[in-house]
Amino acid sequence: MKWSTAVVFGLLSACDAFAPSNSNSRSQALMSAVDEAVTKDSKSDDANTKDPLLIRAAKGEKTERTPVWMMRQAGRHIKEYRDLCKKYPTFRQRSEIPEVAVEVSLQPWRNYKTDGCILFSDILTPLPGVGCEFTIDEKLGPIMDPIRNWDDMEKMHPIDPSSAAPFVAETLKILRDEVGPETAVLGFVGCPYTLATYMVEGKTSKEYLEIKKMAFNEPKLLHAILQNLADSIGDYALYQIENGAQLIQIFDSWAGHLSPRDYEEFASPYQKQILDKIKKHHPEIPTVVYIKHSGALIERMAGTGVDVVSLDWTVDMAEGRERIANGRKAAGLKGPGGVQGNLDPGILLANHDTITERAEEILKKAGSTGHVMNLGHGIEACTPEENAHHFIETVRNFRHED
Repeated sequence: MKWSTAVVFGLLSACDAFAPSNSNSRSQALMSAVDEAVTKDSKSDDANTKDPLLIRAAKGEKTERTPVWMMRQAGRHIKEYRDLCKKYPTFRQRSEIPEVAVEVSLQPWRNYKTDGCILFSDILTPLPGVGCEFTIDEKLGPIMDPIRNWDDMEKMHPIDPSSAAPFVAETLKILRDEVGPETAVLGFVGCPYTLATYMVEGKTSKEYLEIKKMAFNEPKLLHAILQNLADSIGDYALYQIENGAQLIQIFDSWAGHLSPRDYEEFASPYQKQILDKIKKHHPEIPTVVYIKHSGALIERMAGTGVDVVSLDWTVDMAEGRERIANGRKAAGLKGPGGVQGNLDPGILLANHDTITERAEEILKKAGSTGHVMNLGHGIEACTPEENAHHFIETVRNFRHED
């Protein structure tokens, strides 16, 4: 139990009324000890109410060092995860059984001391909740019945996250308890265009010709699919926040296959709907957007109003920061915006000296404010764990001269 200083003074005064006159020194000593305890409690309260390092950096606040985590940090490159796969052979088991998803989420946090602990899940997880069932083949990836016409689209319905993904809520709540106040618990969603690529193609794709055919021949149909998804994915993002996520990263991974014109028609408006819904209900929650091969789209990504643009490794960090700032300015947004990334995941296959040199180069170019260090894409499954650990330690130990 914690007592205020005023209450302690009252209790001491009452005690002194019944104490012998020579007890003053004892009372003074006790008062000093109590004051010290109250001060410690106050500092402890401050630490518990202060945002985690990663969240403060994502909000553009000055931080004592650059925070770091890795996309796909929980998964196949970790031996513990591969061992777990023997007991739980399907991805959906590993991501939809809360105690298993918690364990997988915690593995890189325990092993590497990352500043972010991301929910172990998949961008497709909410799709059954909108009427699109899928399976994940361990070799081929996700497979589902494709949506190719209006009758198929009419089968979609709004999501009820609490019935579609209760395991996500349970996992997030446990993670918040497990990692403590210094580590950020990260949620994420897939953006409508990227989700639609799976739904229209019916599987993964290299060229995305079916969805492009729909975009160019039946744009109203594609827009209807995208709008349905935007409404539900926005609600799913709120559901994650309400159950413990302290940051939401939106992935529009395959929007990088669109021309700038088509990005502005089929991707950006629906990203913005999700971001606006998050900010309307939870303005305190920072947001991040990631698109693979997005070099041609950086200004447009920044113009959505997202807090942080996550760069892939094909963009120079210094140039990326300038382009983000320019994109925000052109959109009438205040501040330079934050940046995440962007070490080439392949660098983690190199020797430690190379990893250090490349990581520190990015840190210096990014500057001391508004940067969350990460990879430019998910960590490769063949990455040695000691190299991933070295990368995290390099960033944690780095200090900006300013």
